[in-house]
Amino acid sequence: MYRGTGHLNFAQGEMAMLSAFMAWWLADNWLPIWAAVFVCMVFAFILGAVIERVIIRPIGKRSVFAVGVAAIALLLGINALAPFAWKVSHPEPIASLFPNKPTSFITIGGAHWRYENIGALGMMLVVAAVLYVLFQKTKLGLAMRAVASNPDSAPLAGIKTGQVLMMSWGLAAAVGALGGVMVASLRGNVESSMMLAIFFSATAAAMLGGFDSLVGAVVAGLVLGVIESMGAGYQPEIIGQELKGSLSLVIILVVLVLRPSGLFGSRRVERV
Repeated sequence: MYRGTGHLNFAQGEMAMLSAFMAWWLADNWLPIWAAVFVCMVFAFILGAVIERVIIRPIGKRSVFAVGVAAIALLLGINALAPFAWKVSHPEPIASLFPNKPTSFITIGGAHWRYENIGALGMMLVVAAVLYVLFQKTKLGLAMRAVASNPDSAPLAGIKTGQVLMMSWGLAAAVGALGGVMVASLRGNVESSMMLAIFFSATAAAMLGGFDSLVGAVVAGLVLGVIESMGAGYQPEIIGQELKGSLSLVIILVVLVLRPSGLFGSRRVERV
């Protein structure tokens, strides 16, 4: 989202959760799970584009900081809307995207690798590669980066800023929808709070890697995940599962002090 628009969408996780509910509803009633994923990604793309056009753009013309406040309002509103719209008060089971039987794993180096985890990792790498090609090799990606970098000067180069921002929000929502369904599939159920902890972890990874670096966010996410798991596993009495998230917080604080743009983020140079 930040790479394409220059905005931080605090409601990204809740939009993904809403799309996961849509996929659950479709898969539970009419469609195979992968067809439901495709439909919910289209739904999320339209939702993201409409939110940008109807809410974010008018507010952004008045105040850039108000966009963040509006995103927080969207977070709270969508979090309350999803269980109300589908009339659910407890986690609802959802079909798995990948084989998830007790025997659905392979052993590598003495460790069991479940097919659903391998599938999720492979999907992440595919999406990251597609986004990298989009931002680095296409005119649309160049336009997105130009708008995010300098929205005032981008129209002077013939870029239709409004259309690019709608496309960026729609694309971010569609990718988030895929991520939301993947999370629900790994959990085995959907519920309104399923993306909150993941949103904070993803934000931490983006801050560590750099908000404008796709590769940095992926690498930082993997590094933080490994550090948290190792800290909880090797120091169960001191850290454990309850405090493993604090390791990421400490690392982020150190990185922000030493390199505020993140490990892979580009330094912003301003003329005075």
